[in-house]
Order: sequence, then C-alpha cells, then structure tokens
Amino acid sequence: MEWAPYGARVAKTIKTFLATWRPAGGVIRVVLVREDDGGRAYLCTDPGVTAEAILEVLADRGAIEQTFQEVKEVGGAGPQQQRNLYATIGAFAVNLLLPSVVAAWAWAPREDELVDRSRSPWDPAGRRPSHADRRKALPREVLRTEIQAASGERAESEEFDDLATLLLDWAA
Repeated sequence: MEWAPYGARVAKTIKTFLATWRPAGGVIRVVLVREDDGGRAYLCTDPGVTAEAILEVLADRGAIEQTFQEVKEVGGAGPQQQRNLYATIGAFAVNLLLPSVVAAWAWAPREDELVDRSRSPWDPAGRRPSHADRRKALPREVLRTEIQAASGERAESEEFDDLATLLLDWAA
C-alpha cells in the first residue's frame, strides 16, 4: 500500500482484517503495519473504515501529539501553579495559543532577525530558526519597541541601541 502521511508518498506493507472484540462492542478492523523495528498494530471500532483512513488519522494524531509535547517542553505548559481550576485552564489555553501567535508574528521577519548564532559556534548558521528561537525573538522585539517608545529621541543613537541590545540579550 502507498499513502502520504506527511505529504510524501510512502510504501508500507500492511495486513488488515476484521476481528471480534467484546469490549469494543463486537467487530473491529485491525491493521498490522510492517516497520523496520518489527511492526505496529492498530485497531478501529468502525469496521467500515479503510486501512488507509486509519493510518492517515494516526499520522494526524502524531502531529497533534508532537505539538502538545512542544507546548509542554518549550512553552512550559506542564508546570502550571495556579490557585484554582479555572486559572489553570486559562493558563493552559494561553500556552496552547502561544505557538500560533509566535508563528504568525515570525512570518514577516527575516531568519537572521529571529536568531543570533554568534554565541553558538557549534550550531550551523544555515539551520532555520526553531520555534524556541522564534519564541525568544518575540519578547526581545516587544521589549525593544517598549524601550524605544519610552526613551523617545534618545533611542535613535547607536550607543543607546548597543546598550539596549546588550540588555535585551541578558533579559531574553
């Protein structure tokens, strides 16, 4: 079978059959996929769904799980410490929304404006900015704008710009 889980066509060896499983209420569709490390088994409680549809849903679910992992690891959505349930729900909702906000903001700036690799000589200069790079660049830009707005005309000097850049590097 060939299918396109992530936009590229992939050939997979599969076997699908119907089975009976009482906890699921009767007939289920089982899909066995041969992989390099052995294989995977998937099931669906709707026996009318094709194996291709089951594998496409699983690929979509993998993308969603990866997004949740990044939101927890990069965004810090895991360790919420609010005092009540609604505050925790709100904080988690903001953490889920933030990657989209960062991605939308980072659409316009050039890549070299989003990341400075001068302190990381081991990091290849040609690598595209990660979400963490973009996430760090946004508060840096917000702080830069706020400092320039508060400083007025003094913010136009090169000395002030160098000092502001140094402070922003420390802060972000």
